Amino acid sequence: MKVSGILLAFAAVTIFSAQDAITRHLGPLYSPFFIAMVRFWAFAGFVMVLAARRPGGFAAAIRTDHLGLQIVRSLLLITQILIAIFSFSIVGLAQSQAIFMAAPLVVALLSVPILGERVGWRRWLAIISGLVGVMIIIDPLGERFSLATLIPVASCCVFALYSLLTRLAGRYDSADVSLFYTGVVGMVVTSLIGPFFWEEMLPVDWFWLTALCFTGIAGHYCLIRALAITEAVTVQSFIYLQLVYGLLFGVLLFNETLTMNMLAGAAIVVGAGFFTIWREHALRKREIAASTGASLAGR
Repeated sequence: MKVSGILLAFAAVTIFSAQDAITRHLGPLYSPFFIAMVRFWAFAGFVMVLAARRPGGFAAAIRTDHLGLQIVRSLLLITQILIAIFSFSIVGLAQSQAIFMAAPLVVALLSVPILGERVGWRRWLAIISGLVGVMIIIDPLGERFSLATLIPVASCCVFALYSLLTRLAGRYDSADVSLFYTGVVGMVVTSLIGPFFWEEMLPVDWFWLTALCFTGIAGHYCLIRALAITEAVTVQSFIYLQLVYGLLFGVLLFNETLTMNMLAGAAIVVGAGFFTIWREHALRKREIAASTGASLAGR
């Protein structure tokens, strides 16, 4: 079962990386609002089918006492996707992915004020190291620096905030409920904005837009299946494979240039992120073991 979960996690990251490459192709050609709208149409259809097949159907999928929280986190994801499309188009796939890898570190940093979690000195050291890595990638004092480089930083921060609110929503609602609201709210909001940016597309780009939708559905399906049979920490670790794909696709498909700053900073960010994920998992296992021991001792 674990091997199957690892294969599914690998498949999910590979498919999401392909989706990013397609987005990188379409982003400079068409409006991000138009791309996001079509993407959410497909994603909403996917979550509706999932909801219909689950026990309780749509009634269970929409049942929440924290509607505002679900809407806000969904709006954050819409914002992040739009910024990411701009980032791929303006900054490039490789450098954007290198900065996106700092998201787990930003999550750990913001979990203190937002979720009230405690972060020990080891994770603080990892967070600081990772942020230094991001600064090396950005290279604010270098000749190649431009304010556009801050676009992927904004996308990373918005995604981290979305992740935190999703974790907070998980205290009250099931993952199925959060997934349903993500798709449906995204479809409604982008459908209100996207038609104003409707564009005539080349036939070949309709193929790529269709592929973008199917990769999104397939990636989420593999991710859901992987999380169902494999530990979350194992699945999370595969996120860094997305950086490898991003660098390869950026160079081979879009003629992007890799710099020593980008590679060195990315290595630091990945190392710090790996440690942060591992440390959170270890502490969670320790808390569960302590709670189980206390429960048994009380019998």
